[in-house]
Amino acid sequence: MMMTNRNSNQNSKRHLFIYMTALIQQFRANGHIRTAETYQATLNSFRKFRGESDIPLHKINAEIIEAYEAFLNAASLSPNTVSFYMRILRATYNRAVEQELAKQTFPFRRVYTGNEKTRKRALPIAKLKQLKTIDISRHKSLDFARDMFMLSFYMRGMSFIDMAFLKKKDLSNGYITYRRRKTGQKLTIRWTGEMQRILDRYPENNSKYLLPIITQEYPYERSIYRNTSYNINRSLKKIAAMIGSNIPLTLYCARHSWATTAQTKGIPINIISEGMGHDSESTTRIYLAALDTSAVDHANEIIIGAI
Repeated sequence: MMMTNRNSNQNSKRHLFIYMTALIQQFRANGHIRTAETYQATLNSFRKFRGESDIPLHKINAEIIEAYEAFLNAASLSPNTVSFYMRILRATYNRAVEQELAKQTFPFRRVYTGNEKTRKRALPIAKLKQLKTIDISRHKSLDFARDMFMLSFYMRGMSFIDMAFLKKKDLSNGYITYRRRKTGQKLTIRWTGEMQRILDRYPENNSKYLLPIITQEYPYERSIYRNTSYNINRSLKKIAAMIGSNIPLTLYCARHSWATTAQTKGIPINIISEGMGHDSESTTRIYLAALDTSAVDHANEIIIGAI
């Protein structure tokens, strides 16, 4: 009887939904929360395609994967989003092959798994000035969204997840010191008057976090971060219409806008690269020789002064 149960459990692991769920649980247990979320998103998507009908790993073939690609394209997803799901699914399949749960038949050979260049989303200086000065004080959600966008811009295009998880202890002696969640690179940013004025607009956060984004600690941080990010981006779309911007305004635009403004003001590419922490890109590593932090801070003052 015990042998039958063991065989049954082993066979169940040979089905994609069950296998991916186990992987997701493993990622979470090891603290790889972002990876778990990307795998969960892919699993949810493939479940919609399959109509909740699980599939044995050994039955995943090129025809099924091509049909899934067609399903994603029919939903008007961007090529990069389709490729994202395909790459996660391929990584899952290859892992199962390594564990001898399926034989390698290369089912992803005819679908797109590349990465298209996306058009930069950067506000020109004139629109940044409008965004900075527009009176939206009567609309708290819009005002907050604008403040977080500007704060990201002031902090050299810091990503929203890095902003959200900044701790009070990260601000010391007039400098923010933190590690990028994406790359682990350590960055230091001078804390300026523009940043402090935004922070002063909000009551002191009772949590360990510096900014008025995550107000409750474990286990709520991730859900608060995601919900706040969604709400801010929704508000930014409304603000974009108010300032007549034809560029879809999102939190990520602040990063592009900082880099573009820096380039417009003649800041050297190596300073821009250092300021944004682009050590994960091979073309950028060339410019990441030990630069004096004060040079980057001076560049940031020029960029902030431009608006």
